Amino acid sequence: MNRSLNVRKSLLTLGAALPLLAGPALAQTPPAPTPPAPATSAAAVPAVDPAKVVARVNGIEITEGDLAIAAEDSALQMPNVPDEQKRELLTGYLIDLKLGAKAAEAAKVGSGAEFARKLAYNRDKTLLDEYLEQESKKAVTPEAARKLYDETVKSVPAEQEVRARHILVENEDDAKKIATRVKGGEDFAKVAGEVSKDPGSKTDGGDLGFFTKDRMVEPFAEAAFKMEAGQISDPVKSQFGWHVIKVEEKRNKPAPTFEETKDQVETYLARKAQQDLILGLRKNAKVERLDDKGNLVEQKQP
Repeated sequence: MNRSLNVRKSLLTLGAALPLLAGPALAQTPPAPTPPAPATSAAAVPAVDPAKVVARVNGIEITEGDLAIAAEDSALQMPNVPDEQKRELLTGYLIDLKLGAKAAEAAKVGSGAEFARKLAYNRDKTLLDEYLEQESKKAVTPEAARKLYDETVKSVPAEQEVRARHILVENEDDAKKIATRVKGGEDFAKVAGEVSKDPGSKTDGGDLGFFTKDRMVEPFAEAAFKMEAGQISDPVKSQFGWHVIKVEEKRNKPAPTFEETKDQVETYLARKAQQDLILGLRKNAKVERLDDKGNLVEQKQP
């Protein structure tokens, strides 16, 4: 981490401190998926005038546009800080930045060759970042995203999944007795609720929902995927104990919907566009590398 990044983080930390001074899945119930965050409507976010002044320091204006740029700085990210507090911290940082920059100018920090090189480097970097973002936005269209999704879904082989119930007990003798009961006609879900040692599925009659083969430990998965819907297994031993399994349904796993994968699709399109752009620039450029004696060295292909 460079010194500039450290200083930026230190200034933010100081600002935040001041107010204070005042494995494989178990053969049991799979964890529930995390619900997606609710979408935020763009219309609900009011437009902000980037020229609006939010502070002045010795007559120098700090604007909403300045705040927006600071908020995008990777060194100034505050994911767990409330928006109002984050805004206050960023404003304080920009005030310190303006004061520090003026003091540096007065000390003629910006007059040396090393500073000019750093300035040129940061200008080039900012230009490239903006160019890549601009060009990638052109690639991320609704049509391109839908086309990539459709092509990917077609190319992915179907994956089988099973919906099953199970009863988990500690020893083989108990498992055999239970297998006899449920194969003899007793209601599987009712027996699971009475005797199963799996707390996650017991209250649901042993129901594990749909799962793919790789979600369960091997002995359990091998038995479940060999069976047909409606069949009940003999006792199956795993590292968790002894299982009696009933397959309720078998199907090919449904492909995720376009809406479920839209963010990933758009990210892929943007990154590919940026990569293709850089590779294209490299391909059409005359690049010469020199060794420590100033001699040309063989150009390696990127």
